[in-house]
Amino acid sequence: MSARERIFLDTSALFAGIWSATGGARLLLKLGEAGAIQLIASSQVLSEIEHVIRRKAPELLVMMALVLERTQIEITSQVNPEFLERCEVLLEHPGDRRVLAEAWTAGIDFFVTFDQEHFLSNSKLCNIVPFRIGSAGDCINWLGASFRDNR
Repeated sequence: MSARERIFLDTSALFAGIWSATGGARLLLKLGEAGAIQLIASSQVLSEIEHVIRRKAPELLVMMALVLERTQIEITSQVNPEFLERCEVLLEHPGDRRVLAEAWTAGIDFFVTFDQEHFLSNSKLCNIVPFRIGSAGDCINWLGASFRDNR
């Protein structure tokens, strides 16, 4: 396990962590706030999450701002053109391609999502990207196993 694992949250994972006071996504936010992991999101994810919260739960806008400040989430917007090109073969949706390429460019260890259709059920991704993809619970289990293995 590296000094601080780099965990990318896509829109669904960030929303789940803000929306629910319990669950794996909220635990990841707490680990980020404690400095145990480095949370990462892309500028596109932030734009999407703001739109979703304004539409579904505008009362959570303040919570979103607090989460972003307290977790010191790293925001990335750079993308390696080679990674973006590879993502074009893996994902149909242009926004998903961009988010995955930004995460890849950021040198992450784990991509957290709840998007079953585009990410979690996409077996091609696991064979090509150099990081794990899974739900918040999958990430927590991976973090726990990494910690136990390195004690």
